[in-house]
Amino acid sequence: MVKTAFVFPGQGAQYVGMGRELYEKYRSRVEPFYRRAREALGFELRELVFSGPEERLQLTEFAQPAILLDSVIKFELLGQRPDCAVGHSLGEYSALVCAGVLSLEDGLQLVHLRGKLMQEAVPVGVGGMLAILKLDYEKVQEICAQTGAEIANYNSPEQIVISGRKEAVHKAKELAEAARGRGIELAVSAPFHSSLMKPAEERLKPEIERVKFSAPKFPVVSTVSGEPEADPDRIKELLTRQITAQVRWTEYIVKLKRLGARRFVEIGPGDVLTKLIKRIDRELQMLSFAEVMP
Repeated sequence: MVKTAFVFPGQGAQYVGMGRELYEKYRSRVEPFYRRAREALGFELRELVFSGPEERLQLTEFAQPAILLDSVIKFELLGQRPDCAVGHSLGEYSALVCAGVLSLEDGLQLVHLRGKLMQEAVPVGVGGMLAILKLDYEKVQEICAQTGAEIANYNSPEQIVISGRKEAVHKAKELAEAARGRGIELAVSAPFHSSLMKPAEERLKPEIERVKFSAPKFPVVSTVSGEPEADPDRIKELLTRQITAQVRWTEYIVKLKRLGARRFVEIGPGDVLTKLIKRIDRELQMLSFAEVMP
């Protein structure tokens, strides 16, 4: 029997208008989620997601709860339980909410705060991120050692994202291009998944610790340990270290394949993860939410 893995996207997947079509088609089923979000966050998320402005939706503190809510709504509409799951950075929170580890309200409040703290950790303009294409992991490690930048995301064998201070990122771009790679500066407001995020991690830790965690209803691969974790206290402890930890996306997909997953469904806005997984392993079947929604 073919096993199915659900994958949940992270920040950058958001766009104005996401989820509007589902809202119009399944209003009675979807509206309660937006109402719960409004009560949990204290502001109207639906209006921002459907109508913008885009500059506000792109802000980390709003993008993160918006993506989580979109992912949870799609999961609930689908009405299927996967054999296993993994999330890309923020997407881990979406996966944990869907697996029943924490409530929707707690998830929304945590990622809203997470977004605020991540932005406050480093002043705007001080840090940056760079996607490096066409260079292997070892070469990118070498470039980071020379510049002081850090590997943030191992997205695919062809795409590795680095993070750090602006000057380090700019120097890394020069070295990557000199080595016949390609460097694309990302439109982000902070150097995510680097040691510069330590202040945000320390401030978020007590908030995570106060929230009730339950055992997952299906295995969710931790983005810190790279393993499916079942113990609520262990999941909580790992999640407190997630902001500075490297996102080893390629390794997580390999792990899910070893667990028997051959069919992958992206649950959330966009198709970023679908494209990445196709670059990691072309043998895996990738499906969008629209393709599996009854």
